[in-house]
Amino acid sequence: MNKFIFFILFLAISLGYIFDIDKVVAKNFTPFTSLKKLYIDTKTSIKETKDKYFNQTKTIEFLQNENKELKSFKLKYQSVKNELDNLNKNLNYTNATTQQIQFTKVLSYVDFDDYTKVWLDMKKKDDSILGVISDQYAAGIVVNKDNKAKALLNGNEKCNYAIFIGENEAPGIIHASKNGQYLIAKFIPIWFDIKKGDEVITSGMDSIFFKGLKVGRVISIKKMQDLQEATILPYAKVLKQNSFFIYKKIQEEEKVKEEETSSKKP
Repeated sequence: MNKFIFFILFLAISLGYIFDIDKVVAKNFTPFTSLKKLYIDTKTSIKETKDKYFNQTKTIEFLQNENKELKSFKLKYQSVKNELDNLNKNLNYTNATTQQIQFTKVLSYVDFDDYTKVWLDMKKKDDSILGVISDQYAAGIVVNKDNKAKALLNGNEKCNYAIFIGENEAPGIIHASKNGQYLIAKFIPIWFDIKKGDEVITSGMDSIFFKGLKVGRVISIKKMQDLQEATILPYAKVLKQNSFFIYKKIQEEEKVKEEETSSKKP
């Protein structure tokens, strides 16, 4: 009996090798291969989900930062536009074709030990003196230096322009104070009544600015024999600015030249 069972098993194994039964079984019964495939597919799916999540996070962060930057530019643009609109309103009392307001950026300091002198990103070839405006306040003047625009801001010893003080419009000329923090209005006639708190505006008498641009307020007065001086706290914070508006009053002969140039264009 035992010999018969042994013979049957031997015969079955022999036939299996002859007909490649083991290959058929291996091909149709692959539990470990299926588990391995499931593991690989699951791992790949998790990795793809992870990558997708982190890519989305990075994209969202990038877009948020870009949105903040665009909002910042929008606010700056709106601020500049509003300031320009207000300046143009102040010029409505005269012929707009005789005046220009130009927006320009600060390029660098002229000297690193003097923050009141800066180079501007604009051309300047003639010897006219232009007005610098910051936040609708008088901030300094522009002069030509080697065909480049050099701004002399409030507090610079060479920054001078004509002003009116108070309701009586007492005339004076702006100068720098010793410490640079304040402005000094000099050559004010002694017979004009000025007082602390009086507002100081540009007079327009020097053609550097138009009349009425705010400069600051009087904080102290010094009376002399035939003249008086006023110390002024300026409104414009010129040392914090990286851009300005430049005011130019076009002289009659310059206006004629521009009109002739325009008429020649096709």
